[in-house]
This record gives sequence, C-alpha cells and structure tokens, in this order.
Amino acid sequence: MTEMTYREALNQALREEMERDDRVFLMGEEVGIYQGAYKVSKGLLQRFGPMRVVDTPITEPAFVGVGIGAAMVGLRPVIEVMTFNFAILALDQIINHAAKIRFMSGGQVAVPLVIRGPGGGAHQLAAQHSHSLESLFAHVPGLKVVMPATPKDVKGLFKAAVRDDNPIIFIEGELLYPVRGQVPEEEYVIPIGKGEVKRPGKDVTIIAYSKMLHLVMAVADDLSKEGIEAEVVDPRTIRPLDIDLLVGSVRKTGRCVIVEEGWRFCGVGSEISAILYGRCFDDLDAPIERVTGLDVPMPYARNLEKSVVPSKERVVQAVRKTLYME
Repeated sequence: MTEMTYREALNQALREEMERDDRVFLMGEEVGIYQGAYKVSKGLLQRFGPMRVVDTPITEPAFVGVGIGAAMVGLRPVIEVMTFNFAILALDQIINHAAKIRFMSGGQVAVPLVIRGPGGGAHQLAAQHSHSLESLFAHVPGLKVVMPATPKDVKGLFKAAVRDDNPIIFIEGELLYPVRGQVPEEEYVIPIGKGEVKRPGKDVTIIAYSKMLHLVMAVADDLSKEGIEAEVVDPRTIRPLDIDLLVGSVRKTGRCVIVEEGWRFCGVGSEISAILYGRCFDDLDAPIERVTGLDVPMPYARNLEKSVVPSKERVVQAVRKTLYME
C-alpha cells in the first residue's frame, strides 16, 4: 500500500488507463497546458500529447457532444467538467443522447463515456459553483452515478468507469482532492454498484457518501466514546445502489440515519429511505432520519455557507433522535 492524495490516486488511474488502452483520451477545459483546474491531469499532456489530452473552448454542450460521438464510434472518452454545476449546460447531450442511445439503438451502439469533475460545496464558491446534483443524474435511466470518498475508492472505481460500456457520471468531492489515504500498489478495480461498510457497528446505521463520509466517520468516533457503536456504510455508487448491503446493515441495527450534502427534496436520501422502508419496515425500531443540505441556493458568506451544509451537530442530533435519546 502507498499513501497518496485523492487527486494523486485519480491522476494515477487516468495515466494507467490511458497507457492500458489507446482508445482512452481526456478532453475538457484547461486539462492540457494548465494541467487541470484541480491538477488532476498533471503531466498527462507531456506523456500522451495533444491528440489524447485535448484542451477545449468554454462550451460544455459542444465538448460533451464530441465525447458522445467519439464513444459511439469506439473510443473511450473521459470528459472533464470544471464543476458539475457547469454540466447543467450539457444536460441535453447527457440526458437526451448519452443516456438513451444504447436503448434507442436496441443495444447496437454503446456509449462508453466518463464525465468527471468536482461537485458539492467548497470554500465560498457561492450558488453557481457549489451544489450537489447527483440526484438529478441518478434520476435518468441509462446513466451510472459514481461518488467515491477515498483515494483507494476513487482509483478503483475510476478504472471500472473507464472500462464500462455505459455513460458514467463520476463526481469527485471538491474538498476531497487533498485528502490522503492508502492505495494498493497492485492493479485493482472496484466494481460499480458495490458499496462498503467503512465502520462496523450494532446500534445504528449511518449511510453517507463522498465528502459526507468523512464527516460521518468523525461523528462515529465521537459517538463510540459514549458507548454508541454506529455502522457507517458508503454506497460509493448512487446508481446502481448496493441495495442488499444497505438492507443488511439496517436489518442488523434496526435504525438508520442518511447523510447527504444535496438538497432534501427529491434527494438521494429520499430514494434510499423509500427502498429501506419497503424492505426493512418490520426491522426498524425507529423512523429513518435524514440529514441534508438546506433547500436554498448556496450562500457566499462563510458563516451562511457553514449553516447550509450538514454538520457534526446535526448528524449527532439525528442519531440521538433515532435512538430515542432526545
């Protein structure tokens, strides 16, 4: 195992997949000469040249569309959007084309495409650069949505995404790039649709993904000092969900708290709650609790931004509520 940052693990995965398969190429704004807005593509232009690391104009609909066309004729594009808020500009290409072409062609035309980049809040990037939009993409049949939280997971899941024959929405937590963790030195791939229990426990299941996983792990450490053993489950992929893993954990603990940074209304937690109520109703000892971002555009002011996103205090309060401790 080698310790590296989330950014370095992703860069390593990109480099290894481009070396493994010459059909893989990277395209997006500032991915080449500038080496990526978040330096994920550092060194790739020098290694692979401008035909495989392609700087684009500032036009998401155009370069996402080019990526879809390239995928349809047999290449395996990786398209970087500088923030997933900007992917909204390419929703027609993503939803009406990438997600539907395989279905509309009767399976004759695949779209092996990865659209990747940072999502979620950061530090005072305000309303047009800060939101968690995974539930929007997860709503669409034909798209897979991947949201890894650790360096190990981002590398293994990215490799799986590049090799998949379906369009993948690969959202990286914007504040996760400097996070460090252990990454295997040998070749490995993490299957899409397989979650993981990050911390075993018996009293309550806490489901969290991406940046929120790190918040929840800190909460679980604090709770353990009070004798509360929380089981922390990371779905890792939002669509497809590892339903059996989630159900198995909730049936074991009898209680569940779902934590997500995105908006509450029609959020990912809404779907997870519906699934768990349908599959685990008789196993639940308390109603499922949800901790989400507030249903407002992200403020610029630091104190207001902090009040909008989930906090340790709100997660602890939800756990205590599901344990009937308050």
